[in-house]
Amino acid sequence: MSALCTLTVAEAKLFLREPMAVVFGVLFPTAILLGLGAAPALREPSPEFGGARFIELWAPSALVLGLGIVGLQHLPGVVAGYRERGILRRMSTTPVHPGTVLVAQLVVALAAAVVAAVLLIVSAWLVLDVPLPRHPVRFAVAFLLGFGALLAIGMLIAAVAPTSRVATGLAMVGYLVTMFAGGVFLPRFLLPGFLMRLGEYTPPGAQSLLSAWSGDTVAAAGPAGSAYLLQLGTMALIAVAAGGAAAKSFRWE
Repeated sequence: MSALCTLTVAEAKLFLREPMAVVFGVLFPTAILLGLGAAPALREPSPEFGGARFIELWAPSALVLGLGIVGLQHLPGVVAGYRERGILRRMSTTPVHPGTVLVAQLVVALAAAVVAAVLLIVSAWLVLDVPLPRHPVRFAVAFLLGFGALLAIGMLIAAVAPTSRVATGLAMVGYLVTMFAGGVFLPRFLLPGFLMRLGEYTPPGAQSLLSAWSGDTVAAAGPAGSAYLLQLGTMALIAVAAGGAAAKSFRWE
């Protein structure tokens, strides 16, 4: 087994031993969506949402909550903790490059996010009769780009934070800002106009996930379709910019 596979398996076991990451990053999105779905009023079509049901429109936001916990809260603290405890420095003296640890962390984080997404989508479909994503390929692209942007921001936090405590504080601020601006904490129609606009381009892109899930704007040839592509482009740009800054500023000790 290669060094990367061995480290990935080890990091996956460590992740599963973190109850906060597993419960809130993987299981919580599905639990909160099903909890809201238990309210009959939220399962009924509403004129305020164009005849759609609240749970259908909020399902991507529930997923975003878990993605933020994995990418913005769990990952920076773990990587910064490895540096603080000298794990990365000691690994630099072995044939295994410390960068392999980071790749393993990213693989585990992506796997956790995929499990969270599959669990939420299937549960919402079976229990709440929420339709499956109408454009699964485009949903997958939006998911990967949006979560990639979150991971890049998380790695940037880990790169500049001198200690795990500082990383945790910065990660919490980043999480609250992205979730609020993205319209996760409050329905988007309750936010001021400029925040609604900003939220469309805030990682991990709840609006682009919703567009691909509902299929209302993804296939449109007019401004709505252009906005969707611009949202994806913004996620990709953030991922490249934050990832590049993280790689440039990262310290092994």
